[in-house]
Amino acid sequence: MAEAGNPATSMLPDVSRDGSGCEEGSELHTELYGALAGEIEWTLDEMQCQGMPRPDGAGARLRFAGHAGENARPIAFIIGLPGLERDAGGVALPSNVTVIDEQSARFFSTPGLDSCWTDVAAQWSVDDDNDRYRIDGVLYCISPLPEVNGEASLSVPELRFSGILDWSAK
Repeated sequence: MAEAGNPATSMLPDVSRDGSGCEEGSELHTELYGALAGEIEWTLDEMQCQGMPRPDGAGARLRFAGHAGENARPIAFIIGLPGLERDAGGVALPSNVTVIDEQSARFFSTPGLDSCWTDVAAQWSVDDDNDRYRIDGVLYCISPLPEVNGEASLSVPELRFSGILDWSAK
């Protein structure tokens, strides 16, 4: 998959001033294997970034979306970090990840918290209210993500990201 073009439609509230949800330095880099295969290297102008607390208040979730491949296929990555706390980093945080091929409505997702983890290098405030944070990290998965309603799978061995997390979003 090649670099992306226009950002995809968001499933989380927009938390940015410019509509993308991303801040300077936002990026996502990964290589996918299996049902979707290829390299994704998105930067600020090529993706959307959203992040908010999880509905139950335990940790946070991040969403990155853009287009990839020769056909500019819309792809979204959702990373659930139930152990993440505000202002904190962490090593080997158990994580859920879902990859959505929005063009064909295919979902690939971890069945639990035992196959992927995230190293969060840092969170730092990007506004005066100390609600919006830039978050940098690396997600690692040791097993493929099964397709939710199908027979295929997708491997995401390493995914590097920088995005925005709005701790005040509802």
